[in-house]
Formats: sequence, C-alpha cells, structure tokens
Amino acid sequence: MNSFELNKIAGAVLAAALAVVVVSAVADIAVSPTYPEKMAYVIDTGAEEKGAEKSEGAEETGPSLGALLASADVAKGEKVFKKCSSCHTVDEGGKNKVGPNLHAILNAEKGKKPGFGYSGALIEMGGTWTYDHLDAFLKKPKDFIKGTKMSFAGIKKPGDRANLIAYLRTLGTSDIPLPAAN
Repeated sequence: MNSFELNKIAGAVLAAALAVVVVSAVADIAVSPTYPEKMAYVIDTGAEEKGAEKSEGAEETGPSLGALLASADVAKGEKVFKKCSSCHTVDEGGKNKVGPNLHAILNAEKGKKPGFGYSGALIEMGGTWTYDHLDAFLKKPKDFIKGTKMSFAGIKKPGDRANLIAYLRTLGTSDIPLPAAN
C-alpha cells in the first residue's frame, strides 16, 4: 500500500466527520423545538395551590416550634449537627472555626462570642438567640439576617431544625424553658 492510498483513506475519514458536523448544524438550525404556552393536559398535583399559599405570605402549617421541641429527638439533632460541624464546634470553651463555637448558644447575645469576627448585619441585629430566632436562622440564614457571612443554605424540615435546637439546648442551656406547645 502506497502513501497515496493512505491519503485517500484519511481524506475519507475526515470528510465523513465533516459531513456529520455539517448535518448536525443544519438539523439544529432547521428544527428548533417550540413549546406550547399552556399545557395540553393538566395534571392536578396540588402544586399550584401550595405555591399560591406561599405567595400570599401564608405561614407554613403544622405543629408549632414549641410542639416540635417538646417531641424533639436530641440524638437525631446531634446527627443533624454533623452538617454544621465542619464550621462550628460545640465543646465548652471550644475554639472557633469558620463559624463561632455554639456551646450555650441559647439566650446568648448575637454577635458577642469573644474571638470571632461576626458580620456587621448580625452585630447590628443585636438581641439574644431565642428558640424562635434560632429556628428562623437555621431555616434560611440569609433571609433571617440580610448580609450575614454564613453561607449555609439552611435546614428545610421543621422537625430537623427542632431536633438540632434540642441538641444545642443540651449544651449548657438545658435550664432554659421550652416555648409553649400551641
């Protein structure tokens, strides 16, 4: 086999590859899918009703935080805390990491743990970490404190938040009474 035959084979392979690319590009240009504005068959999943409730500003229905805390499982809360342990410690006198040490966080003043640089937004907010504030913060930190440095997305399930708060309560603040279960 001489070099001329090898050139013909290589040229045929390249021509085939080029043909595939050209046909694909032409097909993309010629056929652009369009989607209807309204679905032809509507399947009732109840999602629109839930979305409408949330858009009207209705609060989530379900047990109150007090009821959730009354039945919270501290062991499950310790498991939920594993999400937090990469940035926080809970040992008494423990060091700060990316986030502050959370030992005895309940009723502690916001932004006042020594040795940690809090965001200005948290310091300006002031007050103490109540059960309700912890719950709202853990749900979605950026919604509770606009401008917080905490990049955590939040814990969506109310039961998981209650379990975590119950666990944090055992760390030096178990004498703080639970909120009323309404």
